[in-house]
Amino acid sequence: MAWLLVVVAGLLETGFAVCLKLSHGFTRLWPTVAFCAFALGSFGLLTLSLKKLDVGPAYAVWTGIGAAGTAIYGMVFLDDVVSTLKLVSISLVIVGVIGLQLSGSSH
Repeated sequence: MAWLLVVVAGLLETGFAVCLKLSHGFTRLWPTVAFCAFALGSFGLLTLSLKKLDVGPAYAVWTGIGAAGTAIYGMVFLDDVVSTLKLVSISLVIVGVIGLQLSGSSH
């Protein structure tokens, strides 16, 4: 269950990163409100998961999901540049996240 919280927290991290961009420096109300909601949810779930998981693997999985999700979202919806190297790099992040998740122990 703790790993599920980390995964959801990582997806929420993608949401807060995208909303951060869409807020244009916190000058747009609704993306700013969404950023706050996603950030609180993400950090809250990560905090709960750390009661059972080691901090290193959990944090790495959280940031990996957030980074890969944000990069993919940017390429699909925000016209970010798509390149073979970027896609390979995102794939490596995802493989690393899976490896860390599998290696993480719970208390």
